[in-house]
Amino acid sequence: MIDKRPFGTLGHADHGWLNARHHFSFADYYDPARMSWGALRVWNDDEIAAGAGFPPHPHQDMEIITYVRQGAITHQDSMGNKGRTGAGDVQVMSAGNGVRHAEYNLEPETTTLFQIWIMPRERGGQPSWGAKPFPKGDRSGKFVTLASGFADDADALPIRADARVLGATLKAGESVTHQVGANRHAYLVPAVGTIEIDGERVNARDGVALSGGKTFTITAIEDAEIVLVDSE
Repeated sequence: MIDKRPFGTLGHADHGWLNARHHFSFADYYDPARMSWGALRVWNDDEIAAGAGFPPHPHQDMEIITYVRQGAITHQDSMGNKGRTGAGDVQVMSAGNGVRHAEYNLEPETTTLFQIWIMPRERGGQPSWGAKPFPKGDRSGKFVTLASGFADDADALPIRADARVLGATLKAGESVTHQVGANRHAYLVPAVGTIEIDGERVNARDGVALSGGKTFTITAIEDAEIVLVDSE
């Protein structure tokens, strides 16, 4: 029910300007046991050097969520969108039938972020982009939906997938629960802090795959910031 993936076991690529860890097979990192978890296909833990970034490149048929942990990322795309997303905030790009975009760290410091790719419920459609601040204080002691493919999550950024991206901040000793429905999949990473999930110790930046059909109790051993994807 709990598959812990310690940070040291993740795929690793150091390009100088980009120091990346891969929770799932990506680029030159291939592990047949870590191809995806439900509709979740990519979870990259990226450190981007000041003044560096990803030059324009294409995507298609993927929901791409960027959760900025430190610093900021500046986005520009072929739809004419441009925006800066700072620490704790989220941007979403639905690649749809095709889009080109660039992501640069224009800050004087290293930017760290989670880049999450979720497979859409159907292929095609017009691409779109959006970003939104999510103050950490609003997530204190509870999960808040950051991005969602469900209409009842009106305050979340929309994605075209049967999935939710959730965030929570916990003080040491605080707990939250999360129910993973039958035939669904959850994947959780503490951006900061050490936690326990039903007694299993999880360190910062470890990944945890949670199977469906169970309610899990997540307790902060120290102050923690948690990101979780719940998908079909």
